[in-house]
Amino acid sequence: MHTHVSDVPPASLVPSRMTTALPPRRLDVAVIGPGRVGRALLGQLRASQSRLLHERHLDLRLRVVIDSRHMWLDSDDEQLNARDGAQTWRPAALAELAGYLAASPHALVVDCSASEAVVAHYADWLAAGIHVVTPNKLAASGALDRWRHVRAAALRGDACWHYETTVGAGLPVVKTLRELVDTGDDLVAVEGMFSGTLAWLFHHYDGGKPFSALLREAVALGYAEPDPRHDLDGLDVARKLVILAREAGLTLSLEDVDVDSLVPPALRQVDRETFMCELEQLDAPMAHQHARAASRQGVLRHVGRLDADGRASVRLEVVPRTHVLANARLTDNMIVFRTRRYNENPLVVQGPGAGPEVTAAGVFADILRVAARALPA
Repeated sequence: MHTHVSDVPPASLVPSRMTTALPPRRLDVAVIGPGRVGRALLGQLRASQSRLLHERHLDLRLRVVIDSRHMWLDSDDEQLNARDGAQTWRPAALAELAGYLAASPHALVVDCSASEAVVAHYADWLAAGIHVVTPNKLAASGALDRWRHVRAAALRGDACWHYETTVGAGLPVVKTLRELVDTGDDLVAVEGMFSGTLAWLFHHYDGGKPFSALLREAVALGYAEPDPRHDLDGLDVARKLVILAREAGLTLSLEDVDVDSLVPPALRQVDRETFMCELEQLDAPMAHQHARAASRQGVLRHVGRLDADGRASVRLEVVPRTHVLANARLTDNMIVFRTRRYNENPLVVQGPGAGPEVTAAGVFADILRVAARALPA
């Protein structure tokens, strides 16, 4: 989570003239983690500020930007909201953030990091009345006691904790399940393709090009993580299943998920450079899997499954060509909900499930949900 001052996009929030005599509804925002998603979010905020102010009378005011080493405050640099990058910074200090935002009637922290250190502050922020929006999966899928503590802090006070983008990026996956449960439906099962990276890989893998070459292409295109083991090991998908299980009232933990890693055992502990040089070790096992699928008149898909009893698994499967998961496109996530109401004809959520722009847009939508609740028009 590193950035230079010039990497922080502008977030011009205050126009020079007001179009109404009434003061706008103001929400003070702190963004942690101006990496790929954080930078995209800041750019989207900047591009939308004037429209939101004039059409919805909503003033989203950027107060703080924090990376792993630096913290930019509007009190240090009053031009934080008006130019391309803050010029004045101090060392990052997460413990001071709540105090800095305490004077704000309505404040929100957006955690775009992947940091346990940031998650450790969620409960305190929520207890202090500061809303939290995040694509960071570590709180919602981490230790069960901590998840309960953070959730209780949100339920006790007036602050919201939204994490829609932890599953499916900008897709309404968490929201869909929550609304099904809240309206009295009963979960039967969830199955789906939860990784845009693995969806792309197995959409393109036809046995002709070696799997290692396709994986290198995915890294070069930005579809896969720089160390693609973070995609291949299945843990990211397992975290998403844990989040959905908890939304459905199941006390699932990460260690309860049966995960079949696609990374050969000999390559799991080596450094990234060695792993990338040894990708050909994946070719023979994947060719065998492809031949097995072809012999069954099926296709390979990376599938996460969860049932109502809390059994969860992540593995590469052969699915029939007529199966709904066989028809996903490109980097699509496809999540199939089977419930008491949607059993014979399940409810399917499908669309791009990866990428900084769509993830940032989902985070932005969560911010607007917070504003609608905390600052009703």
